[in-house]
Amino acid sequence: MVGKVLTIRDLEQFSSRRSSVYVDPECDKFFELPNFMAVSSNDLTTKCQCWQLSPGKEPALRTFTEIKQLLDQGKKREVKNILRENSWPINSPIRSQLWPTLCAQHQSKPQMVDGFYWEMVHQVFGTTELSEKPIMLPAFVDAAHCLPYHLTRTGRSVADRIVNVLAYDCPDITYSPVLYPITSILLHFMSEEEAYHCLAALVGSKEKVFINQTKLLHEVTWKTVMQIAKKHQKSSVSYFQRLCPGVKLERVFMDWCWWILAGLPFQHLVRIMDCYFHEGIKVLYRIALVIINLFHKECQSNNEWNPDNIKNDIANALIKFCKKIPVSPAKLLHAAFSIRGLSSTYISRIFIKTEMLLKSRSVLNSGNKQLVKSRSSDNLPTSQSQVNIQMMSHTLTIRELFYRVMHTETCRNMLFTLWSWLPVRITMYQPVLLYTTEEHGCSLTTFYVRVEQHEPTLMMIKTCNNEVFGAYCSSRWFERNIKDDKGQRQAYFGTGETFLFSLYPERAKYPWVGIAADKDLGHSSELFMAADAKMITIGGGEGQAIWMDENIRFGKTDSCKTFNNPPLCPSGDFEIRVLEVYGFVGA
Repeated sequence: MVGKVLTIRDLEQFSSRRSSVYVDPECDKFFELPNFMAVSSNDLTTKCQCWQLSPGKEPALRTFTEIKQLLDQGKKREVKNILRENSWPINSPIRSQLWPTLCAQHQSKPQMVDGFYWEMVHQVFGTTELSEKPIMLPAFVDAAHCLPYHLTRTGRSVADRIVNVLAYDCPDITYSPVLYPITSILLHFMSEEEAYHCLAALVGSKEKVFINQTKLLHEVTWKTVMQIAKKHQKSSVSYFQRLCPGVKLERVFMDWCWWILAGLPFQHLVRIMDCYFHEGIKVLYRIALVIINLFHKECQSNNEWNPDNIKNDIANALIKFCKKIPVSPAKLLHAAFSIRGLSSTYISRIFIKTEMLLKSRSVLNSGNKQLVKSRSSDNLPTSQSQVNIQMMSHTLTIRELFYRVMHTETCRNMLFTLWSWLPVRITMYQPVLLYTTEEHGCSLTTFYVRVEQHEPTLMMIKTCNNEVFGAYCSSRWFERNIKDDKGQRQAYFGTGETFLFSLYPERAKYPWVGIAADKDLGHSSELFMAADAKMITIGGGEGQAIWMDENIRFGKTDSCKTFNNPPLCPSGDFEIRVLEVYGFVGA
C-alpha cells in the first residue's frame, strides 16, 4: 500500500509560512505559498521529491513549543538530540519559528530594536524600496558561489541586499563565501529582516563557530577538515592520495564546504541546517566525513565513479556525487553523528594547531625557490594593528619598567612580539585596560567586577623583582560560576587558545601542549583556567603555571602539564607589584 500524495490542503497544514513554490515533476502540481520570495518553476533545475504522508499513524514529531521550552530551561543537549532525530518535512512550518530561535541563542550583542534592520537598509541604499537594478556585492562574497537555491529574481535581490547590510554593519568580515548561500537558505523560511538577524547572530557568536570571516580562517577550516579526515577516514583519504598524489589532495579539500552547500539536494541541506544552527560548523565537518566515506564506497562498486573517469577532476566528481547521494537526509545525519572520537576538544586542538602553523609559516621551497605561505594576508601586521599596539603601549603602567631598563624601540618590539602571538581575529580589535592594581586596588572582588564578562583577556604581571609575564585567557572569568548538568561548578574552564608568555627578562610564548600533540594527552593537559573567591589559577597538572591569592599580592609559578612551561620567574614565588588586564573592544 503506497503513501498518499500531498494535496494543497494537506500541504498548507505543514507549510503556511514557507516562502517557496515547488514543482513535482510526477504529479505536475504547484505547492504554492504566499510570499514574494516564491521559487520560480523555471529556476527549478533539480527534481524535488514529493513528500508523502504514510498511511495510518503519522510520526510523532516534536513541536516548536516543546523545543522552545527546553531552550528556555537551558537544556541544550536535549534540544540537540531532538534536532538530530526529528525529520520534519521540508515544507514544515516549524522552521519559520525554529531557525530564528536557534540562531538568536548565539547572539552576543544586545538584542536589536525593532526596525533596526530597515534603518540600516536606508543608511546603505538611501531607501527601503528594493531596487530593480543589480546590486554590487561586498568584497567578502565569492561570486562563483552565490547559490540562490531556486529563489526568484526578487528573492536573489533581497539576498544581495542582506549581505550588503551585513558588510556595512560588520566591516571586519573580509572573506566569507558561505554567507550568501546561507542567506538564500534562510529566505526560504523567513522574512528578510528575520534572515538578517539570524546571520548577525551567527557571525557574532562567541561560543561556537558558524561562519568563517577571513581568508586565513577559511584556509584553516579546510585544512582542519583534511587533517580530521586523515584520522577518521584513513582508507578513503589513502584512496584519494593514490588517485591524486601530492598537492592535488589539498585541492580536493579546499572545496569541502561546496560538497555540502553546492552538491547535496535541498532536502538534505535543510535537515543539516536544522542541526547546524544549534551546534555550529562541527556538523558540517561530520557531514563531510560521511560524504568522503560514501564516495569511496561508490567508487569501488559503481562504474559511474570509476577511478579512470574521475582521477583528473576528483573535486568536481565529489560535488556531482553529492547531487546524487544514495542516502536519505535521515541516514546521512545518522551516519554523521555516529562517528566516534570527534569531540569539540579534538576539533579545537586541530583547528588551533593549523591556525598557528599558517600564521608562522615562512618556508623556502628548495625545489622552486619560492616562499610558501598562507594565501591569506590576514596575519600580516596592518596599520590598525600598529595603532592598537601603540595605544596599548601608552596605557601600560608596566611600561615604566620597560622605559627604565630598555630603550623605547625595544619596548615597542616587545609589544609587537606579544601582539603577533595573539589569535589573528583578536589583533583587529582595539585593546582597552579593564583592570590595574595601580588604579583599582588589590582585590579579587574588584577584579571580577571589572573583568569577568570580557572575552578574551590579556593578563600582565610585573613582580617586585621586575619580571614581566602573563597569560592570554580565551574564556570569560565568569565561567567559574557556570554549573554542569549535576549542578556542580566546573573546576577548570577555558580553551586551547589560552597561552602563557614571558616578556622580561626572557621573551617566550608557551602555547597549549595539545596543539603539537597528535593524540589525547588526558585531563591534566586541559586545565586552562580556574578561579574562586580565594584565588586565580592559569595552567595545571603537576603544578600551576600562575597562581595568585585573593589580595592580588602574592603568587607562585611552576611548571605544568597544560603548557609544558618552566616557572615564569626563577624563584617560583613572587610578590605582585602591578597586575594589568586588557580586553578588546568589539571582540
